[in-house]
Amino acid sequence: MDVKQILKDAGFRFNKQFGQNFLTDGNLLQGIAEDAGICGGNVLEIGAGAGTLTRALSKNADHVVAFEIDRNLEKVLAITLADCPNVKVVIGDVMKYKVQQVEEMFNGDYKLVANIPYYITSPLIMNFVEHGNKVSSMTLTIQKEVALRLAAKPGTKDYGAITVAVDAVANVSITRILPRTLFYPQPNVDSAVVRIDMAKNKHDIADHAMFRKTVKAAFAMRRKTLVNNLMVGFKLQRATAEQLLEQCNLPLGCRGEELSTQQFVELSNALVQMGAN
Repeated sequence: MDVKQILKDAGFRFNKQFGQNFLTDGNLLQGIAEDAGICGGNVLEIGAGAGTLTRALSKNADHVVAFEIDRNLEKVLAITLADCPNVKVVIGDVMKYKVQQVEEMFNGDYKLVANIPYYITSPLIMNFVEHGNKVSSMTLTIQKEVALRLAAKPGTKDYGAITVAVDAVANVSITRILPRTLFYPQPNVDSAVVRIDMAKNKHDIADHAMFRKTVKAAFAMRRKTLVNNLMVGFKLQRATAEQLLEQCNLPLGCRGEELSTQQFVELSNALVQMGAN
C-alpha cells in the first residue's frame, strides 16, 4: 500500500498544529505492535494518522478504537482501513473526552498505543495514569528526550516530576530509538518508543493527591533544597520541614531530584500523618 500516494490523491496537506509525522515502514510498524504486546484483546490508538500503525495493530488485536483529531484524514483512513473490520475510527480530540467515556468503548481492559506530538505527551500520559481504570499498558512513540525523562534515574538531569509520577504507579522501559529519517515528513528531532506497564499497587501511597503535590513541590525550583521547596509548597516553618526530612531519614541539604520514588512515597505519607494540606 503506497500511503504517500494515497495522501497525495486525497489532496491531504500536513497540519503543523497537530504535529503530524507518519511512519510508513511495515516492519517497523509491526515491531511497534509487538513492543506493545498486542495479542488479541482491546487496543486504544491515539493519533491514527494515515492508518499505518492502525493496520499493524488490527492484525493482532480483537478490537481497535482509533482516535484521529484531523478531520481531513477521514477520507484517507476510509481507504487505508477499508479491509480492517475490527477497527472503529473516532474523528475527534481524545483530550476532550473524559477517560471514563473512552473506557466505556471497551468491554474490559485495553492497551493504549500512540504516535503523539510533543505538546500532548505529558498531558495525555498523566490523564490516563491518573484517571484510567482499564488501561493495562501504554506504548508511545514520542520525542526521544521525553522518553529519556520518563525512564530517568534519580540524580540525573532528565529525572523530574513526571518521572516520579509515572514510576509511582507503573514500570517504564524504552523499547527502541527511532531516528527522524524514519518519519514522513521528517521532524527536527529523533523519537523513541516507550512502554509504560501499569502497576497501581507498586507503592503504598496513603493519599495520591498529596503524593502528586509533594512531587510537584519538590521539583518546583530545582536549584532549591527540598527543605526550601517544602516550606513554599506546604507553607511550613523551616524547623517543621527539617524535622520532616529527619523523620524520613533524608539529608537536610538534599534536593528533590536525589529522591527515589519510594522516598517520595514515605515523604508524602509523613505529610499526610502531620495533617499538611
